[in-house]
Amino acid sequence: MLQACLNGARGRAECAHLPVTPEELATAAREAVAAGAQDIHLHPKNGEGEDTLDPAAVAAALTAVRAAVPGIPVGVTTGAWATPDPETRAAQVRSWTVLPDHASVNWHEDGAAEVATALLERRIGIEAGIYSGTPAARRFLNWPESHRVLRILAEITDTDPRTAVPSAAGLLDGLRPATTSPVLLHGEDEAAWPVLRLAAARRLDARIGLEDVLRLPDGTPAERNADLILAAREIIQQAGQRGGPGVMTTFDR
Repeated sequence: MLQACLNGARGRAECAHLPVTPEELATAAREAVAAGAQDIHLHPKNGEGEDTLDPAAVAAALTAVRAAVPGIPVGVTTGAWATPDPETRAAQVRSWTVLPDHASVNWHEDGAAEVATALLERRIGIEAGIYSGTPAARRFLNWPESHRVLRILAEITDTDPRTAVPSAAGLLDGLRPATTSPVLLHGEDEAAWPVLRLAAARRLDARIGLEDVLRLPDGTPAERNADLILAAREIIQQAGQRGGPGVMTTFDR
């Protein structure tokens, strides 16, 4: 599965063509799916272009994107930077009027279990964000409901392309004996493409988009999420041709 992460916590100052409004997110999602994305992750924004978990903003973004890509799963963030107080964050999830198919929960953040519990109550799939270099994996695996998540987001925070791949391999090795959940592996900035190649080689789910990286593999600026998806599809297809047929496990799917 290849997910498009359309915007992230970035702003227009960092990326002038970042999709921010519901209409822009809908266009970006439509283009990304046409390019080969099978799932969408987005960050709803307020009028100032900041991430928000406000029910009206979440509803507007989800409604617009679903109209543009019917049948494609759409997820949102629950990042603590949008609402720092855990209880308020969980309350916002419980107040959503339009529900995403899934939402990411970062397990290094305070209140992750409370937010995840609110998502389970509403039957929203959980993407368990496990940041490398943090205690997230231990916290997540100690959560009694960890087996109920939709997938694990193995998120590599090391942006050095020379060391990010060993960091990713180490994180995967730490998760391997303790969970049977599907894994989506991704990196960011300069390490995004090397980590995506590792995900492709291991037949893991992957993601790419302007949230994670602003440049194509050759270093040229990416104008659209769709351009990043097209480049990722080519890498994944090449990895499949090199790997040939074989049995896929949860960590090799």
